[in-house]
Amino acid sequence: MKKLSLLFCLSLTISGFTMAQGDAEAGKAKSATCAACHGSDGNSMIPMNPKLAGQHQKYLVKQLHEFKAAAMSSGKEGRNNAVMNGMAVGLSDQDMLDISAYFSSQTAKPGATPEEYVAPGAALYRGGDAERKITACIACHGPRGNGMGQAGFPDISGQHVDYTVSQLKMFRSGDRHNDLNGMMRDIAAKLTDEDITILANYIAGLH
Repeated sequence: MKKLSLLFCLSLTISGFTMAQGDAEAGKAKSATCAACHGSDGNSMIPMNPKLAGQHQKYLVKQLHEFKAAAMSSGKEGRNNAVMNGMAVGLSDQDMLDISAYFSSQTAKPGATPEEYVAPGAALYRGGDAERKITACIACHGPRGNGMGQAGFPDISGQHVDYTVSQLKMFRSGDRHNDLNGMMRDIAAKLTDEDITILANYIAGLH
């Protein structure tokens, strides 16, 4: 019961803050320490670190809140990541809004899909797999992978292959469990390593 109350309060807190305004200029200054891993404009050059440029502000705020929650609960709550927990724990709610406003205002650099992944990637991303009960990615993330900001579905277009692979595998194993209603865990549990590689490469070229 206590856990449900905590999650309910956290969801209200996140919802309230995502409706508030962030200052992108203030966020640019506050994001200086983020540049080493994510690039000064959110276009990370490191394959294992996600691109943040152009990501929905609501999604970014949610992730920062959950990294902070993980830091304050020794990984029992939120989204646990050794590096990001430490980065987020000292941020105020306004800091999170400002930093998220800055990165969401930046333009993401497009990626590319290797030719061999175009057809199988399109088939799985757009059509899913009815026989294996795999929902099509397009249902939540859209035809170009831009997601739905107000619904909390992230923009995954042009994301690094290595990062997407790692996150899908973490959803599949349950190591990452901050997805809405367990949706990503349910889908990822049905994906093979080959499926994940195909989808990650296909998504890398969406924009």
